[in-house]
Amino acid sequence: MSEITTSGARRVELRYFDGSRRLASVLDREVPFPDGKIIVSRTDPDGLITHANQTFVEMSGYPVDELLGQPHHILRHPDMPQQLFAEMWRTVQSGKRWHGYIKNLRKDGAFYWVKATVMPNIRLGKLLGYTSVRKEPSRIKVAECEALYARLRAEQD
Repeated sequence: MSEITTSGARRVELRYFDGSRRLASVLDREVPFPDGKIIVSRTDPDGLITHANQTFVEMSGYPVDELLGQPHHILRHPDMPQQLFAEMWRTVQSGKRWHGYIKNLRKDGAFYWVKATVMPNIRLGKLLGYTSVRKEPSRIKVAECEALYARLRAEQD
C-alpha cells in the first residue's frame, strides 16, 4: 500500500519480519550524515532498543524516550530489501559481526544512509543483546547499494 499525501510524502505500510505493521510517511529528502560523528545503539536479544547515543537521537528524529524499548526496525526504510536484514540476523545470531550499508527512515519521513557494523554482546557465554555502530558511508558505496537494493526488492516482490 502506498499513497501520496498533500505534503508530498508517500504513506507506506511497512511490514516487519515479526509480523507487525505500521503506516509511515516517506519523503524523498536525505539528511546528510554529520561530519566526524558516530551513531551508537544497543538492543536486547529481541532487537528492542536499550541505548541510543545523542547522534542516534538527532539523526533518527525521535526523542530518546520514543526510541527506548522500541524495535530497532522502526528505522527501516521501505527501500531496504528484506533479504539484507535476514542475512544480518543470521550473521549476528551465529555470534559474528555484520557489516553493511543501510538507508534509515527518520521519524519525519526523511532518510539517512549509514555504514553499519552490528555485533552480538556476549558475556560469560550468554547473549545480552547487540550493539550497532554506524559511520558516514562512502557516496560511491551508497550509489552501488541503491542499484543493488532495487534489484533485490524487485526479486522479493
